[in-house]
Amino acid sequence: MDELTRNRTTPIDLPPHLEREPTPVEDCAGCAELANVRVRARAVGDMTTVTDCNVLMKRHPEGHQ
Repeated sequence: MDELTRNRTTPIDLPPHLEREPTPVEDCAGCAELANVRVRARAVGDMTTVTDCNVLMKRHPEGHQ
């Protein structure tokens, strides 16, 4: 038994990430487009694009407060 095998542990199950997705701001074309892209990406299982849309929506131009 080598060093790596001896010290290896079994994988752990992590809970799903439960952070809420950002909601588009009403009357904002940028938010609306990101939300539409997110819906289309989720429909085809492209979770990378879903995540990208969420990040962009959170960082989206100021003025939403």
